[in-house]
Amino acid sequence: MNIPFNKPYLTGKETQYITDAVVSGKISGNGKYTQLCQQFFEQKYGFGKCLLTTSCTDALEMAAILIGIQPGDEVIMPSYTFVSTANAFVLRGAKIVFADSYAENPNIDASTLESLITSKTKAIVPVHYAGMACDMDTIMEVAHHYNLFVIEDAAQAIDSFYTGKDGIKKALGSIGHLAAFSFHETKNIISGEGGMLVINDKQFANRAEIIWEKGTNRASFFRGEVDKYGWVDIGSSFLPSEVIAAFLWAQIEHLDDIQVKRKQIWNQYYEGLKVIADYCNFKLPQISNYATNNAHMFYLVFESLEKRDRCIKHLKDKNIHSVFHYLSLHKSPYYSYKYEGIDLPRSNQYSDTLLRLPFYYELSNKDIELIISIVKNGKD
Repeated sequence: MNIPFNKPYLTGKETQYITDAVVSGKISGNGKYTQLCQQFFEQKYGFGKCLLTTSCTDALEMAAILIGIQPGDEVIMPSYTFVSTANAFVLRGAKIVFADSYAENPNIDASTLESLITSKTKAIVPVHYAGMACDMDTIMEVAHHYNLFVIEDAAQAIDSFYTGKDGIKKALGSIGHLAAFSFHETKNIISGEGGMLVINDKQFANRAEIIWEKGTNRASFFRGEVDKYGWVDIGSSFLPSEVIAAFLWAQIEHLDDIQVKRKQIWNQYYEGLKVIADYCNFKLPQISNYATNNAHMFYLVFESLEKRDRCIKHLKDKNIHSVFHYLSLHKSPYYSYKYEGIDLPRSNQYSDTLLRLPFYYELSNKDIELIISIVKNGKD
């Protein structure tokens, strides 16, 4: 038996919708399926204007352009994140100011933000790790006080929510000025590669569409708002083809079913592992009282690098593929010589001790029971 870390789930309609898009003669993007997807997210989650992109990376790069990042600007984000979070702003000349994570979970420690702000700070980029909300009230309050932009890196956070101090439950991605989502094949709903930019601050809505369309007002032209279109701003080829959007639409139609199944898997892992966590010397995910769980992943945090790696090897020996996750960006080969900030021990800890277990729609109860048993038996 071989249990992979991830297996893309197909609902059965993907190729049908792709064929429909191809037959329609409109496959270059911003057609029927692009618009169906964008309207769905705007209506279901209360997002501002939504624009599909070819990746979450592209959505973040669009966000950096929209807020006017210039060389010398500073952007605060967690060190424990994927390189795309930082690259989007480094490409525009920004200096990245890395923040540490919480002891309880890998999200950015919002209590440290004010100490990192300088006169050059332009934005805060919280990353909702494992789809679980950052402390958005604190982040938005700090941003408002210092006149900063907030860009939610919600790559893992589709269908997850935050309950603020006011008791109002809001979808992740609807709170910051901008937000970026991923539909990479490892995410809850997928299109192979793919992403989305959410524009909650209306001042960016029109320009975002221009940047999305290679710096032209082409979208306005096709809506009949202008009699010709041309180059009016900077931009790039950020919008995906209708083939990608058609695939995503098939996934969106099954979002509720996918989420029910993923939460069942997450809960089975949790119930089965909590009784052996102390014995096996690892910690389970902790969900903050203001966050919901969208069952994006299931991870364990071990006491040491050696114990984490031993568990990975033990699982691999049984043909079960578990993986670690991010390496602290402030210690990366590219950025370490640039980094002038404080030590970030919690980020380093997660880099050394966090392990992700196999997680995908078709993972069976029997598979999960086997994984739990092998984790337990591999303690020594």
